[in-house]
Amino acid sequence: MSWDKFLDLMFDLISSVGIKLLSAIIVFIIGVKLIKWFSRIIRTTKKLEKTDAGVRSFLASFAVIALYIVLFITVAMILGIPTTSFIAALASAFAAIGLAMQGTLSNFAGGIMILVFKPFKVGDYICAPKEEAEGTVQEISLVYTILKTPDNTVITIPNGTLTNSVVKNMTSVEMRRVDVTFSTSYDCDIDKVKGILMDVLNSHPLINKDPEPTARLSEHADSALVYTVRAWCKTDDYWDVKYDLIETVKKEFDKNNIPIPFPQLDVHMTDEK
Repeated sequence: MSWDKFLDLMFDLISSVGIKLLSAIIVFIIGVKLIKWFSRIIRTTKKLEKTDAGVRSFLASFAVIALYIVLFITVAMILGIPTTSFIAALASAFAAIGLAMQGTLSNFAGGIMILVFKPFKVGDYICAPKEEAEGTVQEISLVYTILKTPDNTVITIPNGTLTNSVVKNMTSVEMRRVDVTFSTSYDCDIDKVKGILMDVLNSHPLINKDPEPTARLSEHADSALVYTVRAWCKTDDYWDVKYDLIETVKKEFDKNNIPIPFPQLDVHMTDEK
């Protein structure tokens, strides 16, 4: 083969491969931009406004993964890689990844269960006692649920963990009951204490009158009589009502000379003589 023919062959080869490579790069760049645009559309489109925010986030994440797979297959086809071989290799890779990431697949399944059965949704305040975590749900993604605590800390919990744990949803219903206990000495008149507690309950503007609030003697403790106060209010007003009751009852007890006892111990001394 002459030198000229060799150069012509190399030029044709480089031109052919270069065009394919350049086309693949252009398609990849455009594809990435389109996928990001599509993901943003899913999250913000008005057509899905009535759809739960967690469902929108989950769909966006799932769609992005699926579109990236399609993009990689398209790029492989442009480069001349046999589609069947590429898909077979991709399937094998996914099988290997699946075995290595069983926990992640469990979290993925947990995310689907959360979206289907809806134990909570974006915006709910939940508590997972086993995980010692609580906060407002910010996002339900493919494998994680993201919470934001009242002190502005972000907590990320695997979906599989949440579906296998006890989760308390504090805001799933419109009304909540506030339970607070107060202690007085054994010398205090029971009816007087109950009257003070009921006056505080009935005068609070955020406490519902139906069901009626209650104040009852609930325990004979070692050093005190314990009264339990129960009142219903809107879920959003729960903490305001609870803190108001604690503060107001203390002021009313002081005003009416109702002592709040401290733990006491009677010591009896015997003269041995």
